[in-house]
Amino acid sequence: MTSPRLILASTSPYRRQLLEKLRLPFEAIAPEVDETAADGETPPPWSQRLAAAKARSVALDQDGPALVIGSDQVATLDDTILTKPGDHARARAQLAACNGRSVEFHTGLALADTRSESPAVRVERVVCRVAFRTLSDDEIERYLRAEQPYDCAGSIRSEGYAVTLFETIEAPDPNALVGLPLIRLAAMLRAAGLALP
Repeated sequence: MTSPRLILASTSPYRRQLLEKLRLPFEAIAPEVDETAADGETPPPWSQRLAAAKARSVALDQDGPALVIGSDQVATLDDTILTKPGDHARARAQLAACNGRSVEFHTGLALADTRSESPAVRVERVVCRVAFRTLSDDEIERYLRAEQPYDCAGSIRSEGYAVTLFETIEAPDPNALVGLPLIRLAAMLRAAGLALP
């Protein structure tokens, strides 16, 4: 029986670097998915729906057996969804709002298996809570000038320099903060028949 190809439905270099930790050959393909939230959709189901949509989008284009990984992340401060700021002023305002408070990262994870009809998609979610230090205006400004995280939700590039802004991280899997929960993913891949380790 032919082993399924492993595909990451993402072009994120950070997710690729994380997946390389599992030492499995894989390829990365960009999914075609509208990431807009549905009316009234809250962060937990939104992150899971997008992860499943990304995995399914790529899986439907495959010939032969494949396991397709989809992942998406939504960050929230209380009931506010933290979007990508786009510019320096909005990024500064976001970080000022996070100052001394906690942000939750809801990471949806999906695995589509083309060996079954439709294809079958398993979806899970991992939540990480990050507590920010009390930051001075100068610290926020130095971080923004150094990292320029204007394309990152909440202005938080957690795989980079943002770690200097944090006081604590509470997570069942530290990889989930960067956007790919490897502990949960490894369990899903084992359930799908892959040998890990």
